[in-house]
This record gives sequence, C-alpha cells and structure tokens, in this order.
Amino acid sequence: MNKTLFIGLMSGTSLDAIDVALCRCTESGTSVIDFQTHPLPEHIRSEVTTFSHSKEIDLELLAALDIKLGRLFSEAVLGILKSTSYESSDIAAIGSHGQTIRHKPNTDETAFPFSLQIGDPNIIVEKTGITTVADFRRRDIAAGGQGAPLVPAFHQAVFSSEKLRRVIINIGGFANVTLLDGHKLVGGFDTGPGNSLLDKWIMQHLGLPFDSNGDWANSGSVNGELLKKLLSDKYFLRNGPKSTGKELFNLTWLDTNLQKLGENIPKKNIQSTLSELTAQSISLAVSEFNAHEAYICGGGAHNSDLVKRLIMHLSPTKVENIKKLGFEADHIEAAAFAWLSYRTLNGLASSSPISTGANGERILGAIFQA
Repeated sequence: MNKTLFIGLMSGTSLDAIDVALCRCTESGTSVIDFQTHPLPEHIRSEVTTFSHSKEIDLELLAALDIKLGRLFSEAVLGILKSTSYESSDIAAIGSHGQTIRHKPNTDETAFPFSLQIGDPNIIVEKTGITTVADFRRRDIAAGGQGAPLVPAFHQAVFSSEKLRRVIINIGGFANVTLLDGHKLVGGFDTGPGNSLLDKWIMQHLGLPFDSNGDWANSGSVNGELLKKLLSDKYFLRNGPKSTGKELFNLTWLDTNLQKLGENIPKKNIQSTLSELTAQSISLAVSEFNAHEAYICGGGAHNSDLVKRLIMHLSPTKVENIKKLGFEADHIEAAAFAWLSYRTLNGLASSSPISTGANGERILGAIFQA
C-alpha cells in the first residue's frame, strides 16, 4: 500500500463535536495536514446521553442512533475532503473511534467486561468510498485489557525523546496520562475526571456548556472536606492499568458525596473543587515518575484555571502546551486514530499492554473494505 493519507475521527465524552484529522502517516512520522470540528446536533447529544445513563435500552432506537452517527461521521469526512480538494481515492483509510455508549472494563466487579462504541462503519464506507477501520477497543478487552486508553502508543511514537522523562497529559471529558522514559513507554492510564464534571456542573447551574477559561472555578474557593471526600474514591487509589468513564464519575457520584458531607457549599466553590480534583488526581498519579517535562493536550489545555493548578502541583516539572512539540492541543486524539488505522492496514500492532493490561500486543480494529 503506497497511500500515506489517513483520516482520524474522534467523538468524545464531552459530546461537543466530531473531530476530524487529515494526516500523513509514514514509517518516519505522522503529521496533521488539516483539522476540522463538526458540531453534534443537540438531539444527537441528547440521545447519546440518554443511552449512556439508562439501564433500560430500546434496541431499535439504539440501532437508529448507530446509523445516524455513521451518517454524521461520513459527512465530517466528506467535509474535510471538500475543503482540502482531496478525493476519496487519495485516502488509504479512515480510523473511526466511534461514540462511546458504555464502557465497563475488566475489574473485580465486572464479570463480562465490554466497551460499546457506535457510529456504523458500514455507513462510513458506503458514503465515503474509503476503507474504514473501527471497533478498536474490543480486541484489547478480549486479550484481557481495559480497552483504553489507546492513545499512549501514539504518544510514544510521536512524542518520546531520548534521555527525557515526559508525561503527556490528555484532558478531555476524562483525563489520561502517558509516561515516557526516553523512547520507552512505561505507563498510561485514565487518572479520572477531566472536563466532564466541570461541564456538567456549570450546565446544571448556569446553563453554560463549559466553564470558559475556568473563570467560574477561579471565582470560587476549594472546599477541603469535599475534595478529600472525592479523592477518597477507590479508583484514585488504584495503580494502572486502569480506565474509567461517565459510568463512575457523574453528577450522581458528585451528589452522593455532597449528601454525605451534609454542607451547603456555594455552587462556585464546588466548581473550584472539581477543577482541583482534576488537577490533583492527575498530579498524584504521576508524582512518583519524576518527569522532566509535562505536556498538556485536549480541551483542558484551554482551561487556564486548570492549567495553573497543574503547573503548581507538578512543580518543579516543566509544564507546557503540546504545541511546543508541533501538534495543536485539540488535534491529538483524532490524529491518533488516523495513526491507528495506518498501523492496522499495515498489519502492525498498536496496543500498549503496559497501558491497558492486555496479555500482549495486538493489531487493533476491524477493517471494512471500500
């Protein structure tokens, strides 16, 4: 296969948009040629949220949502092709993460671990005419892994540096870290909430989709007792490999802890405490690694309040935006799935057992031929 252009699709837990990255992937490296975001319609966001939290699922409605998302992913691909003047025939493959509906990884409480992402890749192939790689997580789970996070292997490929210990901090709806000791990947796991609780709390009380620059969190003060209560969750006490999601960290989890505390805490102070929770759970998770450098990517890189907290807690480690390494903060995850599709089509392993706990390296993803 001589084509070097790949498209990565990512729709995360924040449900704000579909990220599309047009990348060039070769043995010598990966670069982003173009990047776009396609907002998710409100009714789709509502449907995804309902299915993500409901214990009773209407299979026909879920199947319909699978098709709707497949069409939206296709439109996002066709949009970036049109704006860049590339043809479908120029693209080797699309790597589609899909929209996570439920993530129940391998734990002592889970007899049948699984991870469900939807956005029918058959629709994507038919509407774009491009071979599509999807369903990346389940092979890793079948091999005894968590199925997430999947980006550490990409971080290793593009961000490792000889003789430097680096931490890559990705803050989306949830936060994950990659630990790089020189060119060796020595760890990668979800640390806990990223923007998810911050977004949910401000939406509930101010009707805003997110806390711009972390201004509301910055206007409040941290409640020490609440922070202590939240950080006592057993998830934070576990070592990696580990992964999590909205099944654990959600407003019900927060409300339960608030009720146990029995205090009337100002809403802005709760927002400040949630920002501190994200920062401290990240810093505690990497404290023993003694990194020389830490680089932040994902939507959280734009939250100046959160970044300031991380700089303080990670000191004396130097903390920078991932842009210093040549990638925009918002491009990383979509680019990772372009890279993952490149690896799959070339028969190369792309899992990282050190991150997911799988029994060994695996070629991830199912190939849907054009």
